[in-house]
Amino acid sequence: MPDTSRRGLLFGTAAIGAGALLTACTSNEPEAKASTPAKQPAAADDKPGKHVTIGFAGPQADHGWLNAINVQAKQRAESYSDVTFVPTEGSNDTAVQIGQIDTLINKKVDVLVVLPGDGKALTQAGLKAMRAGIPVINLDRIFDTPQAYRCWIGGDNYGMGLNAGHYIGEKLKGKPDAKVVELAGIDNLELTRQRTQGFDDALKTYPNIKKVARQAADFTVESGQAKMAQLLQAQKKFDALWNHDDDQGVGALRAIDQAGRDGFLMVGGAGAKSAMDHIKADDGVLKATVLYPPSMAASAIDLARALGQAKGISGISESETPTQIAVFSAVVDKTNIDKYLPTGFN
Repeated sequence: MPDTSRRGLLFGTAAIGAGALLTACTSNEPEAKASTPAKQPAAADDKPGKHVTIGFAGPQADHGWLNAINVQAKQRAESYSDVTFVPTEGSNDTAVQIGQIDTLINKKVDVLVVLPGDGKALTQAGLKAMRAGIPVINLDRIFDTPQAYRCWIGGDNYGMGLNAGHYIGEKLKGKPDAKVVELAGIDNLELTRQRTQGFDDALKTYPNIKKVARQAADFTVESGQAKMAQLLQAQKKFDALWNHDDDQGVGALRAIDQAGRDGFLMVGGAGAKSAMDHIKADDGVLKATVLYPPSMAASAIDLARALGQAKGISGISESETPTQIAVFSAVVDKTNIDKYLPTGFN
């Protein structure tokens, strides 16, 4: 999540942090299926207005969450009769994505939505668009400077870890000498460090709980299985596991089943349908997941349309589109699974 001091942006007014109701990750899992998440309801201000051409550039959809991002953006754009949606073919190659953004700039799209494969590496592309008079919606992975975007919308990685930690803490607060382990994402990503920091900060409020082990995986099924197997071998007994990503969680659950282990609760991350199905069925150690909702892509299209039509956002008093929106990471367990199950992605 970006520093909340980043408020004086081009074209901008006041920034806000909004709790939307609905990881940045990569995977080479061959069994991944196309995501068909539930369509989100159209924005409140859905009366046709000035026509807006929205360019969309994202990374390769080789992970369930990233594929859901593409689906959500496309579906939302198609819900508006006054929007033309111009997507690029996603790529994890920085040079290719920069070239794709250049193409959208040359096409003179009205607004550009970018989920950069690498926020730092794509910053100059965002700056180029802004200087060309094309406002940029920076989706999730943030550029290095607020001058490279008009509005940022993305997940609250620190809050994701914080909410996971407090959920586990409340479940174990009556247990003396409780032990927890963590299956993190890619350690060289800032989002992974933020998720771990939030988790650790939450656990500090529960003096009876100690984190005894942590393994970093790669947001893939294979890495989740391998790293979870290592955790299980090293830790003969623990009370809770937080896994940063539901895709790698598929592999983690395989390792847990193969080891014949139980007696602890597992909390996942992101909100994949596979995880929600396990939570609904209550058929194993996975008891909850902390959302990192891909619906932020649909909201990015709403924001792009509002900018293109020089409007504010319905339901918010400000006359201008905000500069920041941090999406809330709700914890989903058996008590609220029916509410969130339709939002799960494959």
